[in-house]
Amino acid sequence: MPNIERLRGVLTPVITPFDDALLPDAGRLVDQCRWLLSQDVGLAVFGTNSEANSMSVGEKIDLLDALVDAGLDTSRMMPGTGCCALTDSLRLTRHAVSLGCAGVLMLPPFYYKDVSDDGLYRSYAEIIERTGDAALQIYLYHIPPIANVGLSLDLIERLVRAYPHNIAGIKDSSGDWNNTAAMLERGWDDFRVFAGSESFLLRVMQGGGAGCISATANVNPAAISRLWNSWNEPTATRQQQDLDGIRAIVQEYPMIPALKAIVASFRDDRCWRTVRPPLVNLPDDAAARLMEQLGEKGFDMPGLARQ
Repeated sequence: MPNIERLRGVLTPVITPFDDALLPDAGRLVDQCRWLLSQDVGLAVFGTNSEANSMSVGEKIDLLDALVDAGLDTSRMMPGTGCCALTDSLRLTRHAVSLGCAGVLMLPPFYYKDVSDDGLYRSYAEIIERTGDAALQIYLYHIPPIANVGLSLDLIERLVRAYPHNIAGIKDSSGDWNNTAAMLERGWDDFRVFAGSESFLLRVMQGGGAGCISATANVNPAAISRLWNSWNEPTATRQQQDLDGIRAIVQEYPMIPALKAIVASFRDDRCWRTVRPPLVNLPDDAAARLMEQLGEKGFDMPGLARQ
């Protein structure tokens, strides 16, 4: 088996820029990802806040190729590859592994509800077996508030025991700290537990977790990464409170349009405001109010410039 260093730290589901024709804008995405890496945040492209499920597999493959062709570090990449169709998940996963991505973030198939653990186990097992590559590192994605299909502790344990070299960790976006704590307490060998929000980052680190994969790391990356690096220092509680304050403001608005409005403002690039239907752009008055609230907190995105 290859000696693979599993991911730790702070990653973000990178928001996806679209042009006036609602097509993914690879150039803007590369630029944003390069900035995020400079802020010590990894790239969980094609996550929930990337509008991943509004994009085709082909579009995601093309974007991933663009990131790699631009020389961005694949050791910091965890693209989302979980789709409803087994063959789509397999195609995207194989491509990510072939490019050398450090891991993939994998939703369970999420269209059918009330599916059994046996069915979910089979889905993951088929992808692992058909990929057939020891380099495959799957980070499970547990987000029942959105997917309505969750991953039980027993299912996770079954997968870890069957595929210890391929099941690398999990992003817990349940919003339920008790669930995250239960995963940490299981103590699966080298299994990396990521919180789905920086709101739980300090507690996750105190419990022996790996970090967080957070939407607001799109806009507040350095501060979130700073807490990850200093979670055991006396300033950690205050840092967590400051992070919670910024997140609370952003969460007053629809998350994806709000994140895009913030980036658009700091880049002075209105193209970043565009979301793909069925989402709608944040109205101008709401965007102005959001930026005013952040300004009152002294919020900044250092190093971000117009493309």
